[in-house]
This record gives sequence, C-alpha cells and structure tokens, in this order.
Amino acid sequence: MTAGEATDSHAAATDTRSAKVSDILQALAADEGRERVAIGDLLTALSDRAVGALIFVFALPNALPMPPGTSSVLGLPLLFLTAQLALGRRPWLPRFIADRSLARKDFAAMMAKVAPWLAKAERMLRPRLGVLARPPAENAVGALCFLLALILFLPIPLGNMLPAVAISVVALGVLERDGVWVLLGLATGIAAVAVVWGVLLALLKSGLFVLEHALGM
Repeated sequence: MTAGEATDSHAAATDTRSAKVSDILQALAADEGRERVAIGDLLTALSDRAVGALIFVFALPNALPMPPGTSSVLGLPLLFLTAQLALGRRPWLPRFIADRSLARKDFAAMMAKVAPWLAKAERMLRPRLGVLARPPAENAVGALCFLLALILFLPIPLGNMLPAVAISVVALGVLERDGVWVLLGLATGIAAVAVVWGVLLALLKSGLFVLEHALGM
C-alpha cells in the first residue's frame, strides 16, 4: 500500500467513526442496491460503536408500532448484545443471528421511525459522568439491560414499552459515554421492573382467585 492509499484508508476510517449513527443507519436504509439488510450488515457498518448502537436499534422498535415479525428478528440479538455488554466482550453474533435479515423496505420503514428519535438524542448527548459508561459500571449496567431484555422477550402484558425505553436510553448513554443518560435509563429500568413485577403479581393473584372458585375452595 502506498503512503497516499494509507492516508486515504485512514481518512475513510476516521470519517466512519465520526459519522453519526443515525446517518449510517439511514444510508443503509436508502441503499437501493440491496434487497435485504442483515443484522451482520449493521454490525459491520457500525464497527467499534456496534454494541451501544445495535442495542438501541434492536430495543427502541419494541416501544413503537413496527411491521409484523420485526420483534422476532430483533429480540434474540438484543439478548446476545446485552449479555456481551455485561461481560465486557467485543460485539459478536453467531452466524444464525447475523444472517437474519429484513427486507430493505421494512428496514427503511423501521428507520423512518427510529432515526428521528436517534437524531434528536444525538444532539443532546455529550460525554459527562463517564465513569458510569465505562467498566466496571458499564458491566453492571449491561447486566440490568440483559434482565430487561429477558422481560421484553417474554410475552408479559405491558412488558415491552418501559423495558425497551430503558434499554434504549442506557444504550445511548453507553454509546456517547454520557453518564447522565445512563442514570436516566437505570431509573427507567427500575421502574420497568417494578411495573412488570406488579403485573405478574396481579396475574398470579387473579389466577389463584379463579382457581379457588373453580375448585370451590
């Protein structure tokens, strides 16, 4: 490689790192040269920012109206990525997940809803209280996100929106090293766990009440 080519390669890498995540995602959505967008394509495009960015991309749609089948594509990688955040591992997905894809038009429809939220957040995010967005605090945050992802993955009434919002806010905080957003996400996550726990207790009590009456107890 010549010095000029090395310089160009370095400049391209710098441009990719400095590009906004919302711009990268919208560029993929607008690429008419591809029929489908695979999860592995997102992992490659987002590079070193993949964990925080992908957790956000896979979490937020669960709080918004999306095309049928979207949640089945997004749920499993969310579990893998939050587990990796908890363990401090580099982003990696097994082949059977990385190869899963959405039609580009469905991905574009999803980005039409997700990208404006992400763009607004990017204008407010900035590095602060960075200790909360770096290990070991980051690993503890990842463990809570994994718990929230499990809740989101299960068919629990009212179990989608709050966990999805909490994971999304935490992911943005980790992505931009903004500890204030991490704290906001943690507070929302604790509220989500409390709400879901309350729903499960209410369902359990209702089930026991029906069972008692059915058995004449």
